[in-house]
Amino acid sequence: RAPELFQAARELPGDPFAAGPLAVIALCNGVALGPEERAAAAGWAAERPYALDAERIGRLVEALASPGIDDRTGSEFDAVGRLFGALDGRCPASVTAPLAAMLVTEAVRGGNGSLELPRRDAFVGPDGEAIAGVLGPEILTELESGAGGARPVARTVQLLRVARLLGVNGTELLPGVVDRLAPALLAEASEEPGPPAFAPALLELLDEQFDVRTALLGALDRIAPAAPGAVARFLERVALPFTGTQALPHLRMCAEVPGAMTTLGRDRTAVWHRVLRAAGLSPFAEPLVLRTAVGLVWEDRAPTVEEARMLLEAATSDAHRAAGTWARLVDAALGAPADTEDATALAHDLLRAFPQEIGGRERAALQLLDLCRDLRTGAPEPGWAEQVRTLRDRAEPLEPAVQERAFTALVERLLAPDRPGAELYDFVRSDDAELIAAYDRAARAEPTRTRLRTHPAYAADCFTHWTAHPHAGPAWTTTAAALLDEVLRPAVRAMTAEAVAEVEETVGRTGSSGRANAFRDWNRSRALGRLGRRIAGRVRRG
Repeated sequence: RAPELFQAARELPGDPFAAGPLAVIALCNGVALGPEERAAAAGWAAERPYALDAERIGRLVEALASPGIDDRTGSEFDAVGRLFGALDGRCPASVTAPLAAMLVTEAVRGGNGSLELPRRDAFVGPDGEAIAGVLGPEILTELESGAGGARPVARTVQLLRVARLLGVNGTELLPGVVDRLAPALLAEASEEPGPPAFAPALLELLDEQFDVRTALLGALDRIAPAAPGAVARFLERVALPFTGTQALPHLRMCAEVPGAMTTLGRDRTAVWHRVLRAAGLSPFAEPLVLRTAVGLVWEDRAPTVEEARMLLEAATSDAHRAAGTWARLVDAALGAPADTEDATALAHDLLRAFPQEIGGRERAALQLLDLCRDLRTGAPEPGWAEQVRTLRDRAEPLEPAVQERAFTALVERLLAPDRPGAELYDFVRSDDAELIAAYDRAARAEPTRTRLRTHPAYAADCFTHWTAHPHAGPAWTTTAAALLDEVLRPAVRAMTAEAVAEVEETVGRTGSSGRANAFRDWNRSRALGRLGRRIAGRVRRG
């Protein structure tokens, strides 16, 4: 029969010796072929559906859809899909039904996600009911299984699309399916730099099925407050259709943030306001929009103190409490550099606004900042040094900037002319090496040195206190001796005789005659030492 088959192939359009027409004629005449040849036949016929009469089309479809074939490949199914598309509407549904059944069976059982699925009207009538009766239970069983998180997105999308084609009712399963599908979308999309491979099929699914679109968008909207950055990045890659009547405040914020960032740049406060407006809801009505907006704008970074104060004023403490954003405000206060002015005021406001929520280490650290505020501007409770030490220990591991700020505020107040003597006494007796080192640094700083040189009363006060505790611990005695010799002595040396006399008089008046004698001896030892050095120099020169 070979001459007859070649002759028939020559009568078809195109190259008579090409694989396509030869494979078509062979299949129409009952010749068994391999998957590559069958794919060639289907592909050729898909490009030239007009070239075959009804009889040959029927034979070709019967041969391609034969249930006895078990070696079909992906390329063969793709070619059959193209053939179905070419014949659909050109031939009666009874002719193309075997191809449609073959395609959806492969979609369900073979997992071929690249298949072009038939239209829904290809499954009307008894043939459609028959294939639905076979595949429907399999589809529902797989959709219902708890393996949805591990199932590829493309597979779930395909099952949902086939279920619709076959008229399989999965309404009861839909909430669970979309709750598993939504996080899977974000996870798979994050693995690819550009639009994910499943995007076209997903968009077709959402266009085809209103109930799936509504449920899936709702699930993504619920996820957004917990993972706003992931949702925003997903929406940049896949343009989901959520322009309908659903509120979807969190999705709308996620969609708004790229444009806001582009337009407003580094002004995060302005970006936050614009993103929040996109929600269409007030944080007073829906506190979770606060969490989404903060997550979108600051991601995993803490706001600055200025930004945190804006956030605190933009909504009630109840709204921040419900949204959980109060924790980000705490991070802002504790993460602020040591020279940030408003950090202590922010800490004070946070302790008042969230007394039940803030606890443990964070509470102690904020209380340290609040104590700094009182040390500098108010009247703190007595026992300053003990408060600082206790709160420092409770706040471990304490942020270095918070510790630096607290230590600096304490020692600067202890070096101030009006500090209570009892506070310095308690400080000295603590013999806390870290605190005393901070005191030493502040005493050596230029503001203290300048005050010592220019205010005799202050110099007298420092002499009195730096010599008043000879039996304190080693940290203080070592530091006090060094300050007397390296800080106070150069300051007194730079004074006029009248100023030195005033220092001596003040020491005697505020202390005792013995204290005045001690200052005189201390100052004379300096002078004698200088005189001795002069005499030694003259002897060497002589």
